[in-house]
Amino acid sequence: MKRVFVTGATGLIGAAVVRRLLTDGYEVAALVRPESSRWRLGRIIDRIHVISGSCDSPAAFERSLAHFCPDTAIHLAWHGVGGVHRNDSDQIRNNVCGSVEFFETIAKAGCRVFVGAGSQAEYGPSRDVLHEQSPARPVTAYGAAKLATSILLAQRAALHDVRFAWLRVFSVFGPGDDAGTLVSYVTTELLARRCPAVSKCDHAWDYLFVDDAANAFVVAAQSQATGVINVASGQAAPLRDMISRVRNAIDPTLPIDFGAVAETPSGAYPLQADIGRLTALGWRPETAVDDAVERTVSWYRHRGAI
Repeated sequence: MKRVFVTGATGLIGAAVVRRLLTDGYEVAALVRPESSRWRLGRIIDRIHVISGSCDSPAAFERSLAHFCPDTAIHLAWHGVGGVHRNDSDQIRNNVCGSVEFFETIAKAGCRVFVGAGSQAEYGPSRDVLHEQSPARPVTAYGAAKLATSILLAQRAALHDVRFAWLRVFSVFGPGDDAGTLVSYVTTELLARRCPAVSKCDHAWDYLFVDDAANAFVVAAQSQATGVINVASGQAAPLRDMISRVRNAIDPTLPIDFGAVAETPSGAYPLQADIGRLTALGWRPETAVDDAVERTVSWYRHRGAI
């Protein structure tokens, strides 16, 4: 593993993956759509090869990719991650077909390792701790498209003799997260001295800091891992505890309106992963929850809402 090609490099996890790869001494190329904002990459963008294009139009960057000649691909790009887009038809047209076309292009360029980003949404709501053999019953187009993509890519990888790992990411947070996530919303509201309105938040939830999630992708690429691997902390606590940690890092006296928002049927389910496959690779979460919250709050305090 010397040259790594990353898609979704301008996203929360993608930018953290690029930073970790550079720290570990890898040569990195990133596929970046012309219209994408690159602010998460900051100054490190000058240390990587930027290839302009989109996964669903691989012919446009095929020559640049062949010139870079990656031995490993980490595929994080995905259209429509936000909640309002979870049932868009583009989940199928852009993501499933685009990911398969991208894989074929990567394999043609000589890539022998492919690590893709899946999602806990592939499992669907469950009251059980989720392991990789848990039934996959997605209830959104997003989850179904992720699941379909993983099945198709596994088949194509076997055909092309490419090692394939599919990392099902649970809930990730950190500095620079999208504005629509719960942690971002609560943080920005409290910093503005407003009272955030949330659900009762009594159910347990498994959160992981973004740098630890990024490390999981790099470890999976470096190892001989194959198949589905859960990416999470492996520890779930009441969601109310996480929100309270954010509040306490800002000002313990600030109010939070728990119960002001009605819980959706699927949202009331707990979320916790079995991470045995990931820890068997030598991975462990390195960031304590309170440290992760402090770093996140500090970023929003100095940068503001995005």
